[in-house]
Amino acid sequence: MSDSGRGNHYWCTRHHRVETVADVCPAKYVLGPYPSADDAANALQKVQERNEAWEAEDARWAGEDR
Repeated sequence: MSDSGRGNHYWCTRHHRVETVADVCPAKYVLGPYPSADDAANALQKVQERNEAWEAEDARWAGEDR
């Protein structure tokens, strides 16, 4: 299997591991695709960072600066 393809890595929320297009679980269990295995492995951290940023923006929008 080659890592040269773009978007061939996924983070599986069911198995808590990086998966490739060769062994990926159904879409309801995965995040991605990501360009690399490292990006997929850091998917949950990226989700947390984005959620925190969105919550802060929502608070600013509502006038509740954090």
